[in-house]
Amino acid sequence: MQHQHTEAEDAIDAFQKYYARPPVIAKKKALKNLFWNPTDKSVFGRTAESWTKIGIFYTVFYGVLAALVAICMWAFFQTLDPRRPKWTLESSLIGTNPGLGFRPQPPEENIESTLIWYKGTEYENYKHWTDSLTEFLGVYKTPGMTAGKGQNIFNCNYNQLPPLGQVCDVDIKSWEPCTHENNYSYHKSSPCVFLKLNKIFGWIPEFYNNSKDLPSNMPNNLKEYIADMEKTQKEKMNTIWVSCEGENPSDQEYIGPVDYIPIRGFPGYYYPYLNSEGYLSPLVAVHFQRPKRGIIINIECKAWARNIIHDRKDRIGSVHFELLID
Repeated sequence: MQHQHTEAEDAIDAFQKYYARPPVIAKKKALKNLFWNPTDKSVFGRTAESWTKIGIFYTVFYGVLAALVAICMWAFFQTLDPRRPKWTLESSLIGTNPGLGFRPQPPEENIESTLIWYKGTEYENYKHWTDSLTEFLGVYKTPGMTAGKGQNIFNCNYNQLPPLGQVCDVDIKSWEPCTHENNYSYHKSSPCVFLKLNKIFGWIPEFYNNSKDLPSNMPNNLKEYIADMEKTQKEKMNTIWVSCEGENPSDQEYIGPVDYIPIRGFPGYYYPYLNSEGYLSPLVAVHFQRPKRGIIINIECKAWARNIIHDRKDRIGSVHFELLID
């Protein structure tokens, strides 16, 4: 009598078959089957149907993911103003205390240096410094180099502030002797160094415009200058004042006379900076008329306003550089 398999025996047979050791296949044939298995017509272990399903799945998955990212980015950019930073003044990383910069700067290979060193009698020797200044001042000389410059320029003064959307001009063409045509006076061993206050969106300077209310640590010659301006000018000279001095007593002796062009500071009508089309930062050209030659002179320049703090360590409110003329 023929034996009939019970359900239990069928289950045991299926179990043993499932966990049976697979047949041993030669490595060469196994590698060949990886790329194409004629038995089940699979490629890399998947049949055409399996590749189609997984292809559709990942196409939909990454499509949805890309759409979500695109929607999030679109929503994020709707909250941004291309001309106004999201975080300003106290809320920003820059803060409310502007730094002071100088030009020209040493070559890129000496990027950490602050030494202006050249020989005034050799053109090739001072050429880097004059070329660097010419490049830096290019946007001030050529209106087309800054988008919109020339279209919304307003001739400002202390009584005429720029209307909304317009910017004040910075006319450097008449700043003798600190002009390109005069080699910025480098060939006469009396170089010009240009100062620039870093831009902080929305920052409004608090001016020292009363000679009777000046800080005790302000240089005496600057105090005298402000007092003279107060006597000769009818309007208030709302200005961020500038001073450049030798850092040490010996430096103060060797620095010689210093002139500031066009005035001794940054006029207040350039502020606040609102990233208007064509805006250019105001400049001050510092002309060192007769610095001692053959000696390194340590120079510190400071910007003066009630809300400018001076800190050499953090390089805010002031700038340091050295001058050496052979």
